[in-house]
Amino acid sequence: MSCQQNSLTSWNTFHLEAQAANITIVRDADALCKCWQESRKQQLPILILGEGSNVLFLEDFSGQVLINRIRGIEIKETGHSWHLHVGGGENWHQLVKFCLQKGIAGLENLALIPGCAGSAPIQNIGAYGVEFQQLCEYVSIVHLPTGKQIELSADECAFGYRDSVFKHRYHDEYAIVAIGLRLDKLWQPVLTYGDLVKLNPETVTPAQVFDAVCHMRRSKLPDPAVKGNAGSFFKNPVIDDKKAKALLQVYPHMPCYPQAEDKVKLAAGWLIDRCELKGFSVGGAMVHRQQALVLINEDNASGQDIVALARTVRQRVGEKFDIWLEPEVRFIGAQGEMDAVREIS
Repeated sequence: MSCQQNSLTSWNTFHLEAQAANITIVRDADALCKCWQESRKQQLPILILGEGSNVLFLEDFSGQVLINRIRGIEIKETGHSWHLHVGGGENWHQLVKFCLQKGIAGLENLALIPGCAGSAPIQNIGAYGVEFQQLCEYVSIVHLPTGKQIELSADECAFGYRDSVFKHRYHDEYAIVAIGLRLDKLWQPVLTYGDLVKLNPETVTPAQVFDAVCHMRRSKLPDPAVKGNAGSFFKNPVIDDKKAKALLQVYPHMPCYPQAEDKVKLAAGWLIDRCELKGFSVGGAMVHRQQALVLINEDNASGQDIVALARTVRQRVGEKFDIWLEPEVRFIGAQGEMDAVREIS
């Protein structure tokens, strides 16, 4: 356990200038619980972060920020599968690379997703046809007031599109300390999105899928180390089939992906692009010129600049398509997480 400076700039990938009352790096569950309990006694707001890749600070945070750096990767092998126990503070992309180096496939479609392993279940991260829930065996959490650890099966995590039980029942007073993954030895490539469809499923290797995913992400998405951003800012909206068909009559080339229960997922980036918002800016915040789904810190943006830009994007898309986008990014105010939809409505 170690203390840091009060600046949050290096702890959020938007690189926004914000301060916290205190920032502490924790390296095991006991330290995490101890710091949380001490902060609660002092009646301080508490925020637990991995790498700050999915947060937007609207202002200075008036409490304790705990940085999860619980490390460790354990591998067990069974006849048909690899079973991994991964500390919540492990970097996700480095985990993907580690697995490939060990000859373990299955995570390659999720390469270059920013953040820590412990954040993956919260959002049920997904990309290029693969979601975390398909690989999850369990998630280990700790009850912060008591230090009691609980292991939830994948079914108990109630995964949905960018959703999970960790945004609801286990949102308060709990933290993810580890994840369990099961990766089949009989590897089946998922080649349904983007340039992956060009690869030959009979001959493709996991490394080739990894390289293709990295190339696609790097060509479309700005590097947070160069230009502050939090990746996809908005969720892809899911609408009913009837409304999707009506839109397709007007926009026959609109990307759409059928879902369960007569629902259809649309591409939020496409909707924003049709509103001609690429390069549109408010203050120091701008819609990325190559990928409209990404809002960037173009020129010393404040959190409020990004909120104002997101509000304009949502309004334009709503007026044109009668579809109201919701942020994927968590909005953090002085006392903690805020209602992101309300902030941009």
